[in-house]
Formats: sequence, structure tokens, C-alpha cells
Amino acid sequence: MEENSGQKWTMEVKSKTEWFDLNLKEVWQYKDLVYMMVTRDFISQFKQTILGPMWYIFQPLITTIVYSIVFGSIAKISTDEIPHTLFYMSGLLFWNMFASNLIRNSDTFSANQTIFGKVYFPRLVVPISTTISCLVSFLIQLFLLLMMYVYFSFRGVNLHSNSSILLFPYLIVLVLLMSMALGIITTSITTKYKDVKFLIGFVIQLSMWATPIIYPSSSVTNSNLKKIIEINPMAPIIETFRYSLFGLGRIHWNGLAYSTIFCFVTVFIGMIAFNKVEKDFMDTV
Repeated sequence: MEENSGQKWTMEVKSKTEWFDLNLKEVWQYKDLVYMMVTRDFISQFKQTILGPMWYIFQPLITTIVYSIVFGSIAKISTDEIPHTLFYMSGLLFWNMFASNLIRNSDTFSANQTIFGKVYFPRLVVPISTTISCLVSFLIQLFLLLMMYVYFSFRGVNLHSNSSILLFPYLIVLVLLMSMALGIITTSITTKYKDVKFLIGFVIQLSMWATPIIYPSSSVTNSNLKKIIEINPMAPIIETFRYSLFGLGRIHWNGLAYSTIFCFVTVFIGMIAFNKVEKDFMDTV
């Protein structure tokens, strides 16, 4: 058969040889697919539900009310003079985004093995679209927090927002990258060891109590618990966010530096693990 030397190819699919070969240019070319996946997640999540997207509002609101009753009124845990609902909501906002993004990305290979086995596209598109979906839900819940903030301000509660609010976008990026990277590391491991995905939910539940969500770091007196909080990369992020909104507490710059380093290290490890596993995961999933 005579070879057609004049034929031009628009795309060349080849195996990756480098450990850190992200090929973000190719991912950008599939931005329409990212948008489609985000839309699909949004629609499928609330399909055949009565309240639909309102669950984005009711879920953190109900949780905040329960925390206010149990930990605020009954247990009387200090919130540094911040109204209970604002204190708990501000902590849950970032934690829910972190936990949701981590859990959903930890199932990337197993949940999408049918698509991955039939159609080619940059596999990184899936965790990116999942992360954007979590960002959308976060922004909706952030609107609820701002409405509560305005309500308490009109009621005369002293809430002193300050210039550190400029760190807010940076905090969001840190949480999104960190949770996506940890999810990618987890899904890379679960292609061979399935029981890890059962462990991750349990670990996240335990980690929540080591994060200053229902209590401020200033109220912790136990030295062992203090050490656990200090190695928790989410703790300084939530504390900084609260300080920027309410003006109580302080910014832990060393803690933020630690969270930043932890984020970049996990992203580096996550990308290496993802690139390594995506080559032959269809043989092991």
C-alpha cells in the first residue's frame, strides 16, 4: 500500500515519558470539555431533587444551626465573642470545600474508567473540572455567609473586617490545590489498593476535629492537641480567614508559610503519581 506522505495530522497521541509532564497547553485546548463536565456535575447532582441547588444553602445552614445548639448553647465552647453561627459557618465554608474536593478526586480513576478506556482526552481534565465544581458550591455558600455577616452588622455586632481580606483569593487557591492534589494521590494509590478509599473518609472525619472549626486555636490548652493543630495545614487558613472577617485572633504567618509549602509539595507529588498511574491504570482498576 502506498503511503500518503502529504497527509497532515492535527493531533499526535503518545505515551508520557517524563514524570512531571503536565502538558497544560493540551488541557487548555479541552476547556470546553471542562465546562461540559462542570455543567454535568451540577445537573446530575441535583437531578430529581425537590430543592435542587438550594441544597448548597441548606446543608451548611442546617449544620451550622446544629453546631450552634450543641457546641455553642449546650457545651458552651468559646468562639472568641464571635456570634456562633458566623463562627461555625466561616469554618465549615473552607472545610467543606476541602473535604468535598478531596473525596471526589480520590475516586477519579475508578469512577471514570469506562470513559478513560474509550475516549482520549487529557486525564487531568477530570480533577480540574471536579475542583471547579467544588469552587462553584463554595461561592454559593460564601454568599450565604456574607448575608449572615450583613445581618449581624445591622444588629450592632462589632465585626471588624480588615485589609487581610486581600488574602482571601490566595486562601481559596491554597485549599483547592491542596485538596485536589491529595485526592489525586489517593486515587493513584486506590488503583491497586482499593481499601484506601474506605480509609480516606474516616481520616477526613477525624481531621475535622483537629481543625479549628468549632473552636478557636486560642482556646486549646492541651499541648498534644496544639501540636496536632500546628501540623494541620488547614488550621492557619481558617484562622486567617476568620481574622480577616471578624478582626479577632491573629494571622499565623508561619502557619500560612507551612500551608503553602505543604500545598506545593502535595501538588508536586500528586502530579508525579497521576502521570505515572494514568499510563497503565486500565490494567489494574
